[in-house]
Amino acid sequence: MAKIYSKETLVTPSMKPKKETVSFLLNYSKALSFLKVGNLKLEVIAN
Repeated sequence: MAKIYSKETLVTPSMKPKKETVSFLLNYSKALSFLKVGNLKLEVIAN
């Protein structure tokens, strides 16, 4: 079992996200806002 953990990880450069994916996630997070109404928390996406 020690041999399993001593191997190198199999991370390759192809696992990096595309620029379009990062841009989409950043724009989505900018549009997302939370409203607190009484005991409720509402998520609102401003598109």
